[in-house]
Amino acid sequence: MGALGNDTAMETADVALMDDDLRKLPLFIRMSRAAHAVLIQNMVIALGIKAAFLALTLLGAGTMWMAVFADAGASLLVIGNGLRLLRARCG
Repeated sequence: MGALGNDTAMETADVALMDDDLRKLPLFIRMSRAAHAVLIQNMVIALGIKAAFLALTLLGAGTMWMAVFADAGASLLVIGNGLRLLRARCG
């Protein structure tokens, strides 16, 4: 739809293919499924680390600095996990 589609259809669509080659559709689906899987992994990682440090704090073993460093570490882990999509071979 991309090159030959009209602007209104492209603005209202959830997904717009920027190429008229429909053979790329399976690649797009594989890429979107991989991105969805990484998104779920990132949410589990981030929330898991936060829950662990909440539990540590409630038990009296966690400090504010530990939580700050854990949050920064979780951010780096999530970014690194997301960067895996750049080298993924979906096609």
